[in-house]
Amino acid sequence: MSGIQIFNVHRPWEDWVSMLLGVLIGLSPWFADQQNNPVIAWNAALVGILVLALALLEHVSLQRWEEAGEIVLGLWLIVSPYSFGYAEAGTLRYWHFLFGAIVVVLAILELWQDWKLSEKELAQHGQ
Repeated sequence: MSGIQIFNVHRPWEDWVSMLLGVLIGLSPWFADQQNNPVIAWNAALVGILVLALALLEHVSLQRWEEAGEIVLGLWLIVSPYSFGYAEAGTLRYWHFLFGAIVVVLAILELWQDWKLSEKELAQHGQ
């Protein structure tokens, strides 16, 4: 029963994991050796920077809209291979699906944890 309690409170490690995911997303075209398409590289870089920025904002000043933004970014990353036409090419599509799914699941968990908190309690996050 105590193992479940760990997921009831938004912890700083969740923000750090989101920041790490942002960096990994931004660098993923280079890890998969598919940086030759500028649209794919820019998409990954922008999504990664935005995930990193939202996670950093969550760590400093927690607001519910930040998690909603991460959910949208994660879903966008999941559909990006189909939107930009690299769904048939290499491992990058799998990485983007996996990273996007992790961002979505983590953001939903954080949003669930923060849903009933007051503005004062949100402001005390990370202190």
